[in-house]
Amino acid sequence: MLKSYVCFDLETTGLDPLYNEIIEIGALKVRDGKVAERFMEFIHPQEEISPMITNLTGITNEMVANARSANAVISDFLEFCEDDVLIGHNVGFDYSFMKSGASNLGLTFEKFGIDTFKIAQRTLKSLPSKSLSSLCEYYQIENKAAHRAYYDALATAKLYQTLAHYFEAENPRLFSPVQLNYKIKKPRPATAKQIAFLTSLARKKKVCADWDPDTLTLSDASRLIDMMLKQ
Repeated sequence: MLKSYVCFDLETTGLDPLYNEIIEIGALKVRDGKVAERFMEFIHPQEEISPMITNLTGITNEMVANARSANAVISDFLEFCEDDVLIGHNVGFDYSFMKSGASNLGLTFEKFGIDTFKIAQRTLKSLPSKSLSSLCEYYQIENKAAHRAYYDALATAKLYQTLAHYFEAENPRLFSPVQLNYKIKKPRPATAKQIAFLTSLARKKKVCADWDPDTLTLSDASRLIDMMLKQ
C-alpha cells in the first residue's frame, strides 16, 4: 500500500473535457498514511450549471458565482499535486479534465495513477455495481456528502486502503501505479449552420456580432446561441 499519494475527485458540468467544465476540485495529500493537506475549491464556469448537474452534485450556480477562474484554481491544484501518484475512482475521467485544463495553461500534466474502480472490477466481480457509492455501502465506508469532490476523494482514499488490505498481497500488480494517458482533443470549428443561425439571432435581437467565424468553435457557438435564446 502506498503511504504517500494524492487522492482527488472532480465535479464537472458534463462528461467531455472538450465541451464541459470543472466546477469543483477536491483532493487530499497523504503522507505516511495520514492526511497532510486538503484541497477544496469551486471553479466559476463559463456556462451555467444545468439542473441535472445540480440535482446530482448539489452545486448551484449561486455557489460558484464568486469562485475563481478555472485557470487560477487548476494552476494551484497542479502545484498541490507535486510529483505524487494520483488515486481516483475511475481516475481516467478526472485525469482527462485535469490534463485538458493544464494544456489550456500551456502546461503538461503527465502522472502515474491507481484506479480503485479497475481494482474493484478485478477483485469484486460478484458485486453488481462498482460505483463509489455501492462500494462504500459494501465496505461500510462513510461518505458525508456523496458527489461532492472532497468527500468523494476522501471516501476513495478509504476505499483504496480497504482494497489494498484485502487484495494487494494476492494481486500486487493491480495496485502498482501506471502511466495515465489521455489524448487531448482539438476543438471542432463551428458549422456553417451555426454561424448562419448566430448571425440571424444577432440581427433579430439587435446584438453586436463580435465573434470571428473563422476561429469560432462548435462549443463556443452553441454557448452563444443558448445565451441569445435566453435573452
